[in-house]
Amino acid sequence: MIVEYIRYRIAEADAAAFEEAYGRAARALTAAPQCVDYELTRCVDEPGRYVLRITWTSAADHLEGFRKGEHFPAFFAEIRPYVESIEEMRHYEPTAVRGTGGSVPTMYAWAGGSAAFERLTETFYGKVLKDDLIGPLFAGMDPGHPRYVAMWLSEVFGGPERYSAERGGYAHMVRRHLGKAITEPQRRRWVNLLMDAADEVGLPDDPEFRAAFASYVEWGTRLARGNSRPDATPALEAPMPHWGWGVAPPYIPNS
Repeated sequence: MIVEYIRYRIAEADAAAFEEAYGRAARALTAAPQCVDYELTRCVDEPGRYVLRITWTSAADHLEGFRKGEHFPAFFAEIRPYVESIEEMRHYEPTAVRGTGGSVPTMYAWAGGSAAFERLTETFYGKVLKDDLIGPLFAGMDPGHPRYVAMWLSEVFGGPERYSAERGGYAHMVRRHLGKAITEPQRRRWVNLLMDAADEVGLPDDPEFRAAFASYVEWGTRLARGNSRPDATPALEAPMPHWGWGVAPPYIPNS
């Protein structure tokens, strides 16, 4: 992906019309398959300055696909009066330096830290071993397995990177599923038992946490099922997954 920044200087008398024009122009961005997302921001210190950020699938997709495509004429018709107000228009490539600040807690912290995930996995695997459908998959399970999975979940949700340091990270987890031939009914039972265990141990049940938690569980179990197929050749060099809040950040009432 590539990020385009367009910086404008707009007279105060034209600000409302400028924002309305971009509101209409944004319909073309929403419809364009080359556009990932966009955001128009206004400077607080100097209200006449605006920055439009557009993430494109690639610079070529922007310059060749969008600008020569069906959606550009409608977009340009709206912003044409403001072209001369552009101070900068450039593409930027994202770097590896990124992250979130401390104002939003990690899902790991919100859940209650390592102790919460250890309670979850101990209770969960107790249910697993008694289950007729998925119990056989865990016959002869290492007694430390629940603790290792708690380490995995802790790291995935923003906690200490112990699974990567002590257990071999993503590649090790993938290898644990090779050749298991997990069926869809078994995957669903795994999910259901984990959600039951989450209720039983008192994992946060607010909609925001549970939606994000369930999203990871669905993604992870579907990936595991695919990797377990006899003919699967999964990539072992993929990075450790890190899961956040997604579209619904934690709801923290004003105190």
